[in-house]
Amino acid sequence: MNKEKHYYTYIILTERNTLYCGYTDNLEKRFEKHKAGLAAKYTRANKPVKFVYTKEFETKSEAMKEERRIKSLTRKQKEELISHNLC
Repeated sequence: MNKEKHYYTYIILTERNTLYCGYTDNLEKRFEKHKAGLAAKYTRANKPVKFVYTKEFETKSEAMKEERRIKSLTRKQKEELISHNLC
């Protein structure tokens, strides 16, 4: 079987009520790494609670561009994006 690979941009809500944005090709595996403190320095200090936003892309480049775009948004803009996505 030749399974087509997909990429995702995501936002995680942390225990400190902060938002962390990233991209991956496997949401479940990436969240487990964040919970274990193995994915990003930020989520080692700010424990992840849940995904609050996910968006699927066909290419890694598209997912990375969306990550950069989201990271440039204000907290209010991110919250608006999340409210329209309802992960």
